[in-house]
Amino acid sequence: MKDTAIGSAVRSAQDVRETARRLASVREAALSGELPPDAPAGVPRPVIGESWLRAITSGVDPERDRPQHPLSVAELEHRRQASQLTAVLPVLHDGLLAAADAAQQIMVVADAEGRVLWREGSAPVRRLADRLGFDKGADWAEDVVGTNAIGTALVARRPVLVHSAEHFVRTHHPWTCAAAPLHDPRDGRLLGAVDLSGPAHSFHPTTLSLVSTVARLAEGELRLRHHALLERLRSTAAPVLARIGGRALAVDPSGWTAGVTGLAPPDRVALPKAPQAGPLWLPRYGMCTLEPLPGGWLIRIGRAEPAAGPGRVLLDVSGRDSATVTVTGPAGDWAHELSPRHAELLFVLATHHPEGRSAAELAQDLFGDRGRTVTVRAELSRLRRHLAGVLAHRPYRFADGVEVELRLPSRRVRLLPQSSAPAVVAARRG
Repeated sequence: MKDTAIGSAVRSAQDVRETARRLASVREAALSGELPPDAPAGVPRPVIGESWLRAITSGVDPERDRPQHPLSVAELEHRRQASQLTAVLPVLHDGLLAAADAAQQIMVVADAEGRVLWREGSAPVRRLADRLGFDKGADWAEDVVGTNAIGTALVARRPVLVHSAEHFVRTHHPWTCAAAPLHDPRDGRLLGAVDLSGPAHSFHPTTLSLVSTVARLAEGELRLRHHALLERLRSTAAPVLARIGGRALAVDPSGWTAGVTGLAPPDRVALPKAPQAGPLWLPRYGMCTLEPLPGGWLIRIGRAEPAAGPGRVLLDVSGRDSATVTVTGPAGDWAHELSPRHAELLFVLATHHPEGRSAAELAQDLFGDRGRTVTVRAELSRLRRHLAGVLAHRPYRFADGVEVELRLPSRRVRLLPQSSAPAVVAARRG
């Protein structure tokens, strides 16, 4: 039976009860090793039957939930900050939250491992979900809680509806859920899943289509954001490439090409997982030199040059409304406009050059709270995407050999006037 067939069958409370009884009898027969002779054709559906077999193999107990071991608050926050799904939460909210509230359901977003990162929607349904441990930080992978829309969609890599007794664990039978996987449009990498869940009686036959459509919109938003970043990198790289004699490419951190000179442009270059400035051998081009650009890398093709790192950094915080960092290196000069938080971070690092600061020290400098290291690490991770090769870590600092110049306002009381970071406030006072 297809998902749409279940959708057309469940039209009333009586239909819900009848469908649940039928699915429960099929589940019992399947778990005992045989289906009843009058079982409807195609039930269990292939996606459900395959999931049940995986749950049995994984040792999931079909009668009771496995105790949950949710993420700590710090780890949950770290995963949220690191997830690309943070950027598409507004799309998911706009597309699903109103429908979830109206239908007595909740919207859940999980990462690629099945860990619940966000859960929003109907308060009564959230309380029901709490009894199952279906809360932020919970592990909703298929090998932990058995057949469910989130975990099964992540394994099957397709939108999945799981209705009532199609759930492997009996305590989940009063629920219906529909989830669709979310992929990185750049390379197809699985990012997680978005789900609508609620009591079985709240099920509507269009739920799976709605979730699937909103998931595609979210992936489209990620694609637009990537194109915007490439365009920004292309603008920055154009004058640099124009000055270079020979062959070179400008690529983003994932290797997608933003500009070239002296060769036909490839769609993408295979970079190492953690590229570093300096000599590098690339399968297609042989020995190359990697140099940092804001939001990516410059790849010089040919004999590697021994010194490829940036030589000088100018941090300009003299303006009232903006701050910039200008980097001088083998590729020439380029500038990057800083967000207020990144301006604070670089100001602290510049005033503690070259010894650097630990994550705890930076948390104290920015927030007056040494415990906010997760936020600090996430912000520095974002900043290093623009300043690859300029910043080092353990401790966080400007890279060795980089000359740092700090340009301050004429009066220190005008330093980063919007900032309330303790380190900045102390510097204003002299």
